[in-house]
Amino acid sequence: MIELIGLEQVENGAVEQLLDRAFGTDRHGRTAYRLRAGVPALLGPSLAAVEDGALLGTIQLWPVLFSGDDGRRVPMALVGPVAVVPERQRDGIGRLLVAGALARVSGIPLMLIGDPEYYGRFFGFSAQDTAGWRLPGPVERRRLLAKGEGVPAGDGSIGPHVCAAG
Repeated sequence: MIELIGLEQVENGAVEQLLDRAFGTDRHGRTAYRLRAGVPALLGPSLAAVEDGALLGTIQLWPVLFSGDDGRRVPMALVGPVAVVPERQRDGIGRLLVAGALARVSGIPLMLIGDPEYYGRFFGFSAQDTAGWRLPGPVERRRLLAKGEGVPAGDGSIGPHVCAAG
C-alpha cells in the first residue's frame, strides 16, 4: 500500500537520486530551479510516496513571489518537481502526490511549469493569468500555469520568496 509522508522524513540523498533518475543530472539549469534557488521547500505540502519502505515518488512546493510592475507583491507556491521512479510511472503515483500536496495548501495562489493538458484536466491549472509573468529563464508560455484565489494577472516577475527569519 502506498503511503504519503512528509518529505522531511526521507533522506535528502534518496530524493536527489530519484530526481536524477526522473529528470537527469542536468536538471539544475532549468528555469524552475532558478525559481527556488536559495529557499527551502515548504514543509507540510512537500511529500514522498513510499511503499514497503521504498521511495516511489516525491513532490516539492516552494515559496515564490510575484512582483508586479504595478507594485503588487503576491506570495505564491511553486508546485514541483513531481518525480516518480521510472518503473512505476503511469501507476497514478504522480497524481496521488499532486492531490495530496494540493490538499495541504490553502489561501495562497499556486503556479507550476508543466503539461497544461494534464494539470488543467486533473487539477484546474491554466495559463489564463500568466501571459505577463517574467521568469528567470526560458519557459514555454503555454506551460506556465496557475490556479487559486488571488492569482495575479498582469505584468510582473516571479522569483524565489526569501522570508526574513523572525
